[in-house]
Amino acid sequence: MNRSSRKAAAACGAAGMLVGVWLQTGTAGAAGLPAPAALPAVLWGDVTIPPGRDGIVEARGFTGPALGTGSTLTLTAPAGARVTGAPLDAPGYRGAVAADGRTARYTAASAERPWRDGAFPFVIAVPADAVPGTRLSGCALRLADADGAVRATGGCHVTVGLAEPTLARPESGVPLERRPAIAGRAHPGAQITVSDKDDDEVCADTTGSDGLWGCTPARALPGGPNRLQATATLNGVSAASEQIQITVAP
Repeated sequence: MNRSSRKAAAACGAAGMLVGVWLQTGTAGAAGLPAPAALPAVLWGDVTIPPGRDGIVEARGFTGPALGTGSTLTLTAPAGARVTGAPLDAPGYRGAVAADGRTARYTAASAERPWRDGAFPFVIAVPADAVPGTRLSGCALRLADADGAVRATGGCHVTVGLAEPTLARPESGVPLERRPAIAGRAHPGAQITVSDKDDDEVCADTTGSDGLWGCTPARALPGGPNRLQATATLNGVSAASEQIQITVAP
């Protein structure tokens, strides 16, 4: 089957990316730790990850006081999710993931300018039973010096996305009638809209509890080459299928 790889802008990828900037911290408290007011929470933005998929959170741009060897950058996973990787491939840092998947950490081992150069990725896995459109709370980032004193904090919002729907019918390469049966799979309960090469709606349906959907064009498709794509929407998030090339009989 000939399928193009272009996705609609609304599609949710298998992995998202989240980038932020550390804030410089202020005066330390009496116990040697930064005073609470000196550690403002940094909203790093939003990343959307479909159920059962992985997404990447990247930290970069620390501008606070210089931190040396032994300083650490730790991510705590949001509720219901797990950290599955600290995949930085750069000299001067060691990455490790806790056995329970709740946290992952980078430690500056020999970097000349720890945390100031490059980006520090963490892989977050969203469970397969997560509900699309919900936001997983509790994602936190913490930068500490070699003595364990927290020097900067951050956070992120992880939104559960929607997996891409599929188009099982019709098939490419077979001349079609003017009103072909169109069908596929998507997340149960998702609203499905099928569009053509001009982004005009062809037909629509709601996915059943079994994940199946199907519809027939209300109006006859024009003869000749065309293109179909299905978009699924549920709880404010959406994703698009691959496009399929079709030919409608004249």
